[in-house]
Amino acid sequence: MSLFITFEGCEGCGKSTQAKLLGRKLAELSKPVLLLHEPGGTQLGDRIRYILKWAKSLSISPMAELLLFNASRANLVAEVIRPALKQGKTVICDRFVDSTIAYQGYGRGIDIGIVTSACGMATKGLKPTLSILLDIPVDEGLRRKAAKAGLDRFEQTDSPFHRRVREGYLKMAREEPERWLVVDGTRTRAEIKRAIWEKVEELIE
Repeated sequence: MSLFITFEGCEGCGKSTQAKLLGRKLAELSKPVLLLHEPGGTQLGDRIRYILKWAKSLSISPMAELLLFNASRANLVAEVIRPALKQGKTVICDRFVDSTIAYQGYGRGIDIGIVTSACGMATKGLKPTLSILLDIPVDEGLRRKAAKAGLDRFEQTDSPFHRRVREGYLKMAREEPERWLVVDGTRTRAEIKRAIWEKVEELIE
């Protein structure tokens, strides 16, 4: 049985760490697993990732962001995710469609209908089995990021933007509770890992 699990959350929430820990746990149990991140994962996607995150001298409009994210996503879904799921693998993706809805929709202010339509074209309707939201206060997440060198374009955006992103995530989780697992991102790494594994273990069994 293949599973498609995505990790979501605001900056500094720890989702990348927990995605790796889950992937490692599944591999230890001899479960076929593939760990990915967005944007990226293909040759085209990696180039788009650099532009979106690190090409700070470029002026990128919110609509251009939306289309670039989905260009990367369309390639990733077609070339990597769908083939892996057909092979029975568990695919873990650090960010997916919900990030675009949260950041470009709620954060940047693009009409949610336009955002979801663009994402739908890129994924051709593919949805995660489980989406894990590591929820953390915005100020705490930004404080964690500020302690690290080299902030990307999104990490440098002002606090009101990130608060809108967080509110968007929580709204999506309330509207589709059967797909979402919301975990308090301020808990210890071990506690978060355990809460996630309890849910994933249910899906595997």
